[in-house]
Amino acid sequence: MSILIVGTTALDSIKTPHSENPRLLGGSASHAAVAASFFAPVNLLGVVGDDFPDEYIDLYKKHGIDLTGLEKASGNTFHWEGEYEVNMNNRQTLETDLGVIEEWMPTLGDDLTDKDYVLLANCAPQLQHHVLKQMKQPKFVVADTMDLWLNIARHELEALLKEVDCLVLNDSEARQFMEEDNVVVAAQRLHKFGPKYVIVKKGEHGSILSGPSGLFIAPAFPLNKVIDPTGAGDSFVGGLVGYLASHEGDIEKNLRQAIIHGSVTASFCCEGFGLAATTEATRKQIDQRIEQLKEMIAF
Repeated sequence: MSILIVGTTALDSIKTPHSENPRLLGGSASHAAVAASFFAPVNLLGVVGDDFPDEYIDLYKKHGIDLTGLEKASGNTFHWEGEYEVNMNNRQTLETDLGVIEEWMPTLGDDLTDKDYVLLANCAPQLQHHVLKQMKQPKFVVADTMDLWLNIARHELEALLKEVDCLVLNDSEARQFMEEDNVVVAAQRLHKFGPKYVIVKKGEHGSILSGPSGLFIAPAFPLNKVIDPTGAGDSFVGGLVGYLASHEGDIEKNLRQAIIHGSVTASFCCEGFGLAATTEATRKQIDQRIEQLKEMIAF
C-alpha cells in the first residue's frame, strides 16, 4: 500500500565540533520519505524554492519517491542551521528561514487523497490538519510533532489529535504536553486527546509504545559513532510507517515490528551528515541490523 508523507523539504546547514556542512538535503518529509521508501511506495507532499538543487530531486527519484505532490514556488527553500555540542545530544538552532513553506497550504489532487497510510511528518499542526481533511478514507494516520508547536500552536495540535490514530513525540515533549515527569504516565495519559497509539521517542535509549494492549519497550540500535543525528526521529517514523504499509494484518502486532524497523532505519541516518548515509543504505543492510538487534535483546 502506498503512503502520503507531508512535512518540510528543507536545506540544512549542520555544524559539529569536527565538521561543517552547508545546505544539505533535509526536512522532516525528506528524511521520512527516504526511510519509508525502503519498505513501500511513497508520495511526497512538500514545497521547495528556486534555490533547491536538482541533485536533490534526483536523490528523491533514486529512491522511487513519487514527486507529484512536490511543488516549486518562487522564493527560498526552508532553511535551518544548527550546531551540535561534543556529546551530539545537545544542539543550538543558529538560524531558521521558513521561506516558501511559511504560507503554503496545498490543494491535493485526487491521485493523492486516496492513500491508505498518511504520515503527517513534523510541521505546523495547521498544515497537517489541512492535508488530513482532504484525505478520503485513510487506513492509518500518524502525526509527528515537536515542542515548538506545543508552545505556539497547542490548540491547533489538540484539534488535530482527535483525528489521528498514532501520535509520535519525544520524551521531553511528552512530559511538557502532560506536565508529567514520568514519561510512561505521560504516554498513557496522551490517549485522552484522541490517538489510539502513542509512541514516545527516547533517542539512543529507544522508544515506548502505549496502546490498547499496554506498553511495548523498544531499544535503539547501538552505534559506535554518531556523525549527525539530524533527521533521525523523522527517519524513525518514516521507516515505521513504511513497514506498516507493507504488511497486512493486525495493526498493533505489526506496529511493534514497525517500531523496530524504524529504529534500525534511523540508525543509518546518524552515521552520516544529512541523508548521506541513509541514501547509501540498502534493505539488505537494514534486515541484517534487525537480526543483530534480535540477538542483542533475546533472553
